[in-house]
Amino acid sequence: MKFYKYQALGNDFILIDNRQKTFDTNPEYVAFLCNRHFGIGADGLMLIENCDATDFKMQFFNSDGTAATMCGNGSRCIVAFAHKLGIFENKVTFTSGAGKHFGEVLSRNENTLDIKVKITDVNKIVRGDGYYFLNTGVPHCVIFVENINSVDVNAEGKKWRYNPIFPDGANVNFVEICDNGKLKIVTFERGVEAETLACGTGATAAAIAVFDKLQNGVTNFEIQAKGGILKISFDVDKFQKDLFVDIWLQGATTLVFEGEI
Repeated sequence: MKFYKYQALGNDFILIDNRQKTFDTNPEYVAFLCNRHFGIGADGLMLIENCDATDFKMQFFNSDGTAATMCGNGSRCIVAFAHKLGIFENKVTFTSGAGKHFGEVLSRNENTLDIKVKITDVNKIVRGDGYYFLNTGVPHCVIFVENINSVDVNAEGKKWRYNPIFPDGANVNFVEICDNGKLKIVTFERGVEAETLACGTGATAAAIAVFDKLQNGVTNFEIQAKGGILKISFDVDKFQKDLFVDIWLQGATTLVFEGEI
């Protein structure tokens, strides 16, 4: 089987062209491929498939083999992969479990592409005791901290990820608002069940939570993850409370290597 390995700010994925429907989606097999000791190793696996309504369909699996509706950094990687396969030149539409999305290649430097992807509208924010909860294609919990370097991401992340207030579980993001106004983020990802170097939908959730917390009208953000910087922009609906639209996620994606297994 031919595969391609992509990373987006250290968030790494296995990409497979499944337009001929030959891939075995058994969760144990997917988990084996994503295993860093016995398989290829990745935070997740994605399939490109044919779609009548858009240019292609994105099917996403977490590293434990479970299916998920959406992945922000993964969606940027699969756009880069579709570009490599010649499915489109500059702009593309694709479908995920979260709905229809738009993608665009902004620039290219050898195997690295700067790509932006439109994220699903957000129409609800839960403002809890010490946390925000919202869905940016997948569920996210956002917690603000004073010093992000002091957070034990795996230990604290597990406590929130399995908290009974989130019936389906949640990805957990710890966010620091720095004195210079910049944002830092670390993320514990559901499905990976550990910290990852970056999370696109998590950074998007964090940006919206910061907007709500600060109430200063800023809708363009640069967020520093351990793997690099993500850019997020959005608009706020004038007529419906807590409706965020035209949400875009931008950052670098790189083809690391390709091979056969």
